[in-house]
Amino acid sequence: MEHENHQMRQEHHQMNYSRKEREGHNKHTGHSIEMFSKRFYISLVLTVPIIILSPFFQQLFRFSLSFGGDRFVVFLISSFIFFYGGWPFLIGAFNEIKDKAVGMMTLISLAIGVAYFYSSAVVFGLKGEIFFWELATLIDIMLLGHWIEMKSVMGASKALEKLSALIPDNARLLKGKDIIEIKTNELKDGDIILIKPGEKIPTDGLVIEGQSFVNESMLTGESKPVSKAKGDKVIGGAVNEDGSLQVEVKGVGSNSYLNKVINLVKQAQASKSKTQALADKAAFWLTIGAISIGIITFIAWIMAGKDLAFAIERTATVLVIACPHALGLAIPLVVAISTTLSAKNGLLIRNRTAFENARKISTIVFDKTGTLTEGNFGVENVFVFKNDYDKDKLLSYFAGLEKSSEHPIAKAVLKEAENKNVFIPGVSQFRAIKGKGVEGIIDGKKMAIASPGYVKELGLNVPENVEDAGKTTVFLVVENQLVGAASLTDAIRKESYDAVKIIKKAGIKTWMLTGDNENSAKSVSQTLGLDGYFAGVLPDQKQEKIKELQNKGEFVAMVGDGINDAPALAQANVGIAIGSGTDVAAETADIILVNSNPKDISSLILFGKATYRKMVQNLIWATGYNIFAIPLAAGVLAGYGILLSPAVGAVLMSLSTVVVAINARLLKVSK
Repeated sequence: MEHENHQMRQEHHQMNYSRKEREGHNKHTGHSIEMFSKRFYISLVLTVPIIILSPFFQQLFRFSLSFGGDRFVVFLISSFIFFYGGWPFLIGAFNEIKDKAVGMMTLISLAIGVAYFYSSAVVFGLKGEIFFWELATLIDIMLLGHWIEMKSVMGASKALEKLSALIPDNARLLKGKDIIEIKTNELKDGDIILIKPGEKIPTDGLVIEGQSFVNESMLTGESKPVSKAKGDKVIGGAVNEDGSLQVEVKGVGSNSYLNKVINLVKQAQASKSKTQALADKAAFWLTIGAISIGIITFIAWIMAGKDLAFAIERTATVLVIACPHALGLAIPLVVAISTTLSAKNGLLIRNRTAFENARKISTIVFDKTGTLTEGNFGVENVFVFKNDYDKDKLLSYFAGLEKSSEHPIAKAVLKEAENKNVFIPGVSQFRAIKGKGVEGIIDGKKMAIASPGYVKELGLNVPENVEDAGKTTVFLVVENQLVGAASLTDAIRKESYDAVKIIKKAGIKTWMLTGDNENSAKSVSQTLGLDGYFAGVLPDQKQEKIKELQNKGEFVAMVGDGINDAPALAQANVGIAIGSGTDVAAETADIILVNSNPKDISSLILFGKATYRKMVQNLIWATGYNIFAIPLAAGVLAGYGILLSPAVGAVLMSLSTVVVAINARLLKVSK
């Protein structure tokens, strides 16, 4: 058990491969982004002499350049491009066939393979045309397309590393009267550790001595620090705020709460469906169609009495033309442009498949703290119970008493006093009453800021309609008289109101998941007009709630900002992180709202739909010409003297590439 924390960290480092793989490795070849770019540039440079020595281009630009053995020079250069530049596609095709998932790699390999081996045969005596310049440019375009695609897709999740970083490296172990600093991964169940104010708690445990407030918002979503005293549980990774605690270790390594959250994220990411790219689907049908038509073409011309060379030439032409250059750029260009445009408009896309699927969202689930709300305590109202006091005077006394406290409520009160330029008086004989409030003397009067429970202990009656649902209320007692109160709350973001209205208008249901209490959740839900909420939900339960909605047929987007949201963000069909939130939420999410504006979710959905439309349009432009090009290449109109040559087919491919590029550039973000 004592080494499990260490093992946990090792596992997290091993997870880096998945991140590395998605940042720079192609799923078919294992080649990096840098290797694709290197192969592209080298192949591009070597393509120049092939084009210059091509009879088609010499005729097109009306120049002549030839020398003895020029065919063999072109053959040697083309051979290098085929085996060097085309190698990733050949290996990719092998893997696709092995996995019984024929796609883009197979189609590319079929085209370049036929072009190379047929052209090589012509160089060494077979009658027919040479396709070397088509071969070289096809490989160049495909290398460029894959390079662009890999660069445009953001790196994979660093969430597990970020989660691990929450655990401090060292812990203070109590041995009798001695305090020994040891490595956290050396702790074992039953050890007694000391946590001082401001320190992170190194592992789960039970408080056996001391009293303090602990900030668990990064882990549980509870917006305000939780009071901890003897017998209370604490969670590793939480921050101890204002008191010293002695904790008996209860749960290390794989048994810790944080490690369970890590495993939930890991499992959800691993189980997320991998939607096949549209280009692969198009490539699959083009491959099947090209092979079928190629075979039919060969058999038909042999049966028609044509010689073997003519039948092979027509078959090769069909197979080469069937792989359009534009298909290799149809999706990557849209991905690259949409990624750039979205970043400029506050949407950072990390998972393009999830982004494209934003058009399918039927339910959006929001985290409360830091997402729908600002994530910070603020004074919402000050109540006056005595006529000889006003709100500013009460706020002045509240601030005077709280300025010596480090409690979150104190910080909120002081901030409110500063914002309203209220005078903050001095206080003497200040004393904090753990779990109840603070007291001191101001202007010669004994005063106290008391919790509702402490007010009742003092025998004072709390006026009605003061303790609002969803708010924290504290009272000011002067000389044992209740003179006023202040209600504090985590304020709802102004943008949340419009965001919910826009989303509901689009016919999408809105729900809220929070670790906060029932009253707080109900208040926010009713104020915003949400379709429903789940309160007091821990991270593992949040993930289960997302699963429940998915099992009901909902296509779910989760919007959150904290570590507590990480499993749910990973489980959701589309995970959306508020940019102002934690790095973990952002690294687990598919899409990040950089400006932390919930209204950007509507832009996300509209832009996702527009991006998907552009991809479909580009696929049509990239493959549409095959409807007439392939039959013409096969020779269906040969009887009328119409026979499509490889050179003309290449021009058509080039035109479709230009159209695809222009169409991708027309993509815009809707506001």
